[in-house]
Amino acid sequence: MLINIDGTNMSNDLINKYKSASMLIKIIVINAGVFLLFYLSSFILSIPESTLKAWFVLPTGIFDAVLQPWSIITYVFLHGGFWHLFWNMIILYYFGSYVENLFKGKRLLTLFLLGGIAGGLLYMLAYNLFPVFINNGIHANLQGASAAAFAVMVFIATYSPNSEMRIFKWNVKLWYIAVFFVLKDLVSLPVSGNAGGLIAHMGGALLGYFYATQLAKGNDIGAWFDRLMDRISNLFSGRKKVPFKKVHKNKTTYQTSSKMTTPGDRQKKVDAILDKISKSGYESLSKKEKDFLFKAGNDNP
Repeated sequence: MLINIDGTNMSNDLINKYKSASMLIKIIVINAGVFLLFYLSSFILSIPESTLKAWFVLPTGIFDAVLQPWSIITYVFLHGGFWHLFWNMIILYYFGSYVENLFKGKRLLTLFLLGGIAGGLLYMLAYNLFPVFINNGIHANLQGASAAAFAVMVFIATYSPNSEMRIFKWNVKLWYIAVFFVLKDLVSLPVSGNAGGLIAHMGGALLGYFYATQLAKGNDIGAWFDRLMDRISNLFSGRKKVPFKKVHKNKTTYQTSSKMTTPGDRQKKVDAILDKISKSGYESLSKKEKDFLFKAGNDNP
């Protein structure tokens, strides 16, 4: 048991901090934890990491993938080295922060996992249809959160293209950054030694773009995945629903701070803040505006 200097249980401390952390931080912690788990296990057991990961990476063969269907998800949390993990988490952190400021953390998780699935499927499709991959992909497999991170990046760059990110001394629009990364990977495809990985990036990018454009039209293409995750979570939690008393609330008004406002007023304020982000970037918002946007995002499905 780990004990702090003041005598408290450090393990419980860490668990409580993890539980109270945002979804973005939880995803990053899980990725880092899985990386350390395989790295240390390989060292202690003197077994190559590739052997330990064999049943969790995504294979190229359709038949192999059918035998380990979980790999379409598990491959996302595996990484081939520290820098592979580091750069994926950097992209996820900066662009995921924008997503969490506009929506619930649950949407970020759905986007992350669906992006990984889309990247994995395009990767397998390429290795089974295109000769250049078929001839060189006999022993290939896929690992890493790159496709999932690309989905998050392209999603927010499409949904809020004129929002800006501070890079050194300059404010750069999100869509500029996303286009740069996508074009860089496309140009690198013919000469890269990681063509399969770059194909997976494109799968994640396409998912992120399609998700954002459909959401702007009012269609949440990830809703079915949310429901699926809820059902799986309920199966493993084993918790019974606690009966609750139904509370009737006024359909035309709701409480915001100390004032009663209509849903229309609330939406106008959200639109005004989003316009400000588009023109001047997220950092131009006041703390009050950021808090309001965060609360409004938590009210979104």
